Amino acid sequence: MAEGQTENIDAGATPIVAIVGRPNVGKSTLFNRLCRDRRALVDDTPGITRDRLIAQVTWSGRSFCLVDTGGIEEGAGQTPIRMQVQQQAQMAVEEADLVVFLADGKEGLHSGDTAVVDLLRRSGKPVLYAVNKIDGIEQEAAAYEFYQLGVESLFPISAAHGYGVRDLMDALVEKLPAEATGEETAKGIRVAIIGRPNVGKSSLLNRVLGSERVLVSDLPGTTRDAIDVSLTLPDKEYLLIDTPGIRRRSKTREKIEKFSVLKALRSIDRCQVAVLLLDGYEGISAQDVRIAGYIHERGRGAVVVINKWDLVQKDEKKVKQIADGVRESLKFMPYAPQLRISALTGRGVSRLLPTLDSVFSQYCTRVQTPALNNALAEAISRHEPPMRGRSRTKILYGTQAATQPPTFVLFVNQPEAIHFSYERYLTNQIRKAFSLDLTPLRLIFRGREGRKRRKKR
Repeated sequence: MAEGQTENIDAGATPIVAIVGRPNVGKSTLFNRLCRDRRALVDDTPGITRDRLIAQVTWSGRSFCLVDTGGIEEGAGQTPIRMQVQQQAQMAVEEADLVVFLADGKEGLHSGDTAVVDLLRRSGKPVLYAVNKIDGIEQEAAAYEFYQLGVESLFPISAAHGYGVRDLMDALVEKLPAEATGEETAKGIRVAIIGRPNVGKSSLLNRVLGSERVLVSDLPGTTRDAIDVSLTLPDKEYLLIDTPGIRRRSKTREKIEKFSVLKALRSIDRCQVAVLLLDGYEGISAQDVRIAGYIHERGRGAVVVINKWDLVQKDEKKVKQIADGVRESLKFMPYAPQLRISALTGRGVSRLLPTLDSVFSQYCTRVQTPALNNALAEAISRHEPPMRGRSRTKILYGTQAATQPPTFVLFVNQPEAIHFSYERYLTNQIRKAFSLDLTPLRLIFRGREGRKRRKKR
């Protein structure tokens, strides 16, 4: 989101953009430049953005997931590692809404470039073609031979020095899918059930849908490989977003599995509350943390469900190990309630829907401005803002800018002086004052001249 703006969260999935090409053409250099550019904002939330394979990027007000891939090589005799890298890249292309093809302008046109372009044409995905290592207008002639690939337009760029990158990014934003306007026809709370293979996701879904009081119907999902299921109770409706695409092919490596996160991203973007399903016997994994990080970064409500608890509940040592691991790994989202269940036996599953209701209720909370400012005044009287030099930081007033999640704008005379520890204090005070312990919160500190700091808690 462009600086200075706030918005309500809608259900539209964030577009995915993959950078592909032969090895050593500068894909990672371009990825890193887009992530650190002052106009391309990256949230360094614990989770997937720390992975450095996937980053949330914003350019000219449009957000997208940028995916870095390994090099695609042609020819036989590839090593198993190279074949895995190539499979990663192909999976990224399959999931992408837009692809950036990158070539090496110094090395010139290579037969491997032709092979990659042929792959992209077969994919049917929209592609932007860029020639890297062009450091200025005087070197652009080196890119002309790449028109032999049969492309209509090329972007000569230097990923290392930034030449031409702005033109590429402006064209990229124009080519992104139109922004979604939300789930106009969907009724009820939108809930995505997310989990690694074999954690019991299907068993949980079937258990939840098994009551005779439930009316079930299949709805076509807008997410690739996903199925939406409407669940109607006498006093409540839900739209359960299933994610069968989050699967690991047998005997694939961890890096291959990381790209299955892309399928989860689409469902998380569409939901209001995400159910992160963990394997109670295996414990929390790096992929679970990546997905949790994305849920947090997107400001979705969350419920952490630890399945297969019947397999460990009698082993006190194992119970402590699993509980400590989950608590430590997900400490960046302490608002997410945890449930321990057995989808196989049904134990504990009856608590899921009431917990979702509680999370969603807080997620939609609207606080009146007078009540918010009274709570802020009480919090400030107990603990004043920090000094900056000889002057004390003053919080002038606050207001709620949005729900889903609750987002508060606090007007401050010098927002840059607000330390994260004081921000955390205010967040906790707002949670306590308005019973918002089960939802993410966003605090925005804005100065009189429009400067601001924005955080998600």
